[in-house]
Amino acid sequence: MPSADMAPPLVSVKGLSKNFAGVRALAGVDLDLQAGEVHGLVGANGAGKSTLIRCLAGLMSPDAGTIEVDGRLVSLETPSAAGDLGLAFIHQELNLVPHFDAIANMLLGRPKPSRLGLVDWGKARRPAVEVGRRLGVTFPLDRRVDELSVAQRWMVSIGRALVANARVIAMDEPTASLSGAECDRLFEVVRDLAASGVAVLYVSHRLDEVLDLCDTVSVFRDGRLTRRVSRGELEKSGLIREIVGRELATREPEAESAAAPAREVPVLEARGLSRGLVQDVSFVLRRGEVLGLGGLVGAGRTELARMLCGVDRPTTGSMRLAGAEVALPNVGAAVSRGIGLVPEERRSQGLVLHRSVAFNINIADQRPLRRVPWLPLLHMGRARARAVELSQRLGIKTSNVDQPVSALSGGNQQKVLIARWLTRERSVLVLDELSRGVDIGARGEIHAIIRELARSGTGVIAISSDVEELVALCDRVVVMAEGRVTGELDGAELTEEAVVALSYAHARPHQEVSA
Repeated sequence: MPSADMAPPLVSVKGLSKNFAGVRALAGVDLDLQAGEVHGLVGANGAGKSTLIRCLAGLMSPDAGTIEVDGRLVSLETPSAAGDLGLAFIHQELNLVPHFDAIANMLLGRPKPSRLGLVDWGKARRPAVEVGRRLGVTFPLDRRVDELSVAQRWMVSIGRALVANARVIAMDEPTASLSGAECDRLFEVVRDLAASGVAVLYVSHRLDEVLDLCDTVSVFRDGRLTRRVSRGELEKSGLIREIVGRELATREPEAESAAAPAREVPVLEARGLSRGLVQDVSFVLRRGEVLGLGGLVGAGRTELARMLCGVDRPTTGSMRLAGAEVALPNVGAAVSRGIGLVPEERRSQGLVLHRSVAFNINIADQRPLRRVPWLPLLHMGRARARAVELSQRLGIKTSNVDQPVSALSGGNQQKVLIARWLTRERSVLVLDELSRGVDIGARGEIHAIIRELARSGTGVIAISSDVEELVALCDRVVVMAEGRVTGELDGAELTEEAVVALSYAHARPHQEVSA
């Protein structure tokens, strides 16, 4: 890595700040990126890494701060402005045209030589062929991208950046879907790029590879850059402590005692569930227990929740409910068996925003509200009375239950979704990102509701990207990484540091992935 004393930074970020959707995403970040440097970015979910990259890529404008390239103040208002300055960004969801071949993808957006008014493809191909040779590409460049493996598509994306003469290449989770041999080859390419003077901004949750590959590592937490370390300065355990970065929370005694009397009674058992990203997941949820699902974004937690609630069917594996094996072909089957879901995106997936609070509360179980049992005509008085009773019980702040649910705060909308499942008998309630977009006061109220549900005998699965919340609320936490369970924590072992460590672990390091 070049010394900062030898050359000015290729890219210099100073005091970058950004509020996004009412949340502080970046708060005065300073970061320098040297030519020929592999610079790692690490941090928990929502720490600010993606927001920084989006600002550098011209996808988002900062509220304050400056960006300099080659010592010159620049304004990156569009992706093309970033590209013109030699900044290239390869996101985890590779932005390639599937039915184009590799060369056509590498040349996308580049001016092409013409002859007699037509593209001279002989000349146009040369830069892509040269870049392919530089990268050591062994597959035919005239092969369609949708016929290539994930690793080969990464090479095409890197090739596109080099054809555009990129001097900075940002890579977001490049090894997430690669095998061991493919990872090794990518690391060789990254080192060769750095040796040629290209700066690589490397974002990864795999801390072992970050520590091995990167010259410098910047740690983000709560929108701030909290630590910058050089290679060899920290071991993995120290890096995890930097990511957590505060007094580690311990479990609240109330959460443990709530489920203790029923701890040995299984209500839901998952055995070897697999579908897509999720592979061979097994766990037991006990009656009256709050079981946490921890892990990073993309670990497979939401995909698992969808299988548990009948949204998706597993390709392999089985489930048992109250000791009996069950198949859940759809959501209706899950609901009829007492399994409810509060989805990750409440506004788009859970609520009918233009309808009333009462409508949204009552939608899960309307049979008791019918005027005549065999006709779907509701007794509106009974429906309203039930909604009023549940609103009062859960402390939903609304002028009246006829108010559109869209007018409520995020915390009260979340309570409406929970109230929906109190209208019927339920044995399992799954809450995906239970406190997303909820203020601290409403969060405490929601936690109290969850504990009360557990005391009444409901088995609760709580998914949260907030490690502190998992440790404080849950009796046990099952942690996932890359679609697999990496560990289970309870008792004295259930600490923030332990959850974070398992979130960055690999059930099967660099497992083989088909094309």
